[in-house]
Amino acid sequence: MTDPKNTAPTEVDVEPPCPRCDKPLELCVCTSIVPLATRRHILILQHPQEHDRELGTAKLTALHFKNATLKVGLSWPNLAKAVGRPVEARRWAVLYLGPAKLPPEAQNRPVVLLDRTNKPLDLQGQQLVLDDLEGIILLDGSWSQAKTLWWRNAWLLKSWRIVLNPPRPSRYGRLRKEPRRESVATIEATAQIMAALENRSDIAPPLIASFEALLGKFRAVKRPARARANAADLAADSGSPDETLSPVE
Repeated sequence: MTDPKNTAPTEVDVEPPCPRCDKPLELCVCTSIVPLATRRHILILQHPQEHDRELGTAKLTALHFKNATLKVGLSWPNLAKAVGRPVEARRWAVLYLGPAKLPPEAQNRPVVLLDRTNKPLDLQGQQLVLDDLEGIILLDGSWSQAKTLWWRNAWLLKSWRIVLNPPRPSRYGRLRKEPRRESVATIEATAQIMAALENRSDIAPPLIASFEALLGKFRAVKRPARARANAADLAADSGSPDETLSPVE
């Protein structure tokens, strides 16, 4: 006779996730989200092996916007296929993951636009291009996964590039190690970029509130294995990201 206490849980014993945000119900924070209308489209490309359903923020980010698309995969033939409709690629910018030397006048700007040679435009050129952008592209996954997305989609090399000057380190803190100080969660990056591009003070607060609520719930129910998983992920992502992400053109 089998001892019930030693019986391994089956699939039927696992509580289904939230159908809207796909997070465990104990971590769900999406019930209060009201999608924002924006002029610019947000395209999030998520690596298929990004399995952090607990602390990942890609889907949570997309839920905050009416004009957002989340695609999971490794490569798409072009930007139009990724977005799902005809677009003008020259009016899109990707959040760039590589290094950028910014002139003093650009170092205090929340977002800085680079051309395809990684050189920042002058201030007048910055504003002209940023004002005309139709959408932004973000790569979601671990550092190594984001690099894979960058190199598997050659059409990204033709996009304008946005770099961030985050006002603070990621709110992940010790919960999820980031390889560099300027590395932040997808939801934090989107909040900063869209607030700047749309020139709206109402965009960032609800995104950051959702993220902080998620982190608060996670800390209350966090699992002992998280620390070990973080250490393994950080070891896998170690190396020279600055050099491997600088495009060879």
